[in-house]
Amino acid sequence: MHPPSDSPVEMILRDELAHGDGVLQSLAPILGHLVATAGNPLFNDQVVASIRGRAADVARQLLREQAAVAGLGDPDGFADAGVVELADALMNQQGFLVHCHALTIEAQTAEALRSRSGIDPVVSPMLQSLIASKSPEIAGGAMAILAAQARFFQQHARMELPLRELPGAIFEQVLHTWRNFAGSDASTITAQAEGTLRSTFDEGMSRIGLLNRMISALGKDARPALAVSNGGVSLFTSALAHISDQARDTIVVATSEQLVGRLALSLRAAGLDASVVAEQFAYFHPDIDLPEGFEALRQDRAQELLQHRKAGDAD
Repeated sequence: MHPPSDSPVEMILRDELAHGDGVLQSLAPILGHLVATAGNPLFNDQVVASIRGRAADVARQLLREQAAVAGLGDPDGFADAGVVELADALMNQQGFLVHCHALTIEAQTAEALRSRSGIDPVVSPMLQSLIASKSPEIAGGAMAILAAQARFFQQHARMELPLRELPGAIFEQVLHTWRNFAGSDASTITAQAEGTLRSTFDEGMSRIGLLNRMISALGKDARPALAVSNGGVSLFTSALAHISDQARDTIVVATSEQLVGRLALSLRAAGLDASVVAEQFAYFHPDIDLPEGFEALRQDRAQELLQHRKAGDAD
């Protein structure tokens, strides 16, 4: 028997999803306030510090490129003089801010799962099997992901964010912010520097690009990544985002406690049985139970709930 559309479990999950989406919508303004307020007691929190560090690293890369094109004798000094102001300008961009936050959450979640469940953040069982694939394309892509994952966690520890690792839309946003910061007097220099940066930028070769390409190439064979103990956090989030038709950054943040409803619905919408959803959910939130009656929630209803929220956001 199919539960009615207003069954108790759907009402609970709908309310939880609405609450979580409210958190998502307020995320950028709250983070923007925290990273901009040095006196805030939360300023030294690892998430906020990581976002500020990544913004400063991006700003420094841009300013060094500008100095190099301008032929300045002290590129580091030029970068030091403008890094704080440009980093602040970058952190005023919602897309950039939310992406930096998602990267931090991804790294922290991977570390928590390593500590709690022994899941290797770099070399997951699924990645190992892909490296051993008889397909040169799959094996080569898996090796590239392995190297990218290792770099990602090193960069996270150093609070770095290479420009080449940005998604295309965020890369464009960063360049636009930099051009406005540099001003019209430096337009010729920034245009030349931008050309250099664009010539070396390939979104498909970024870590996230490699993960997304692998999930697309695997097709239905990507479903084993939906077991986080098999795929690891990075393949898991890429696979779940692809299969549930959501942004990867949204899925990454959905692994946090504030968005438990979206994680549960996304897993069910991806076609996992309720018992498997409960198993995966427990990896991320061992102290939180799924709502009573979750096993009665159909896959199509989970998809409808997510799409309804998506349509509401678009409006």
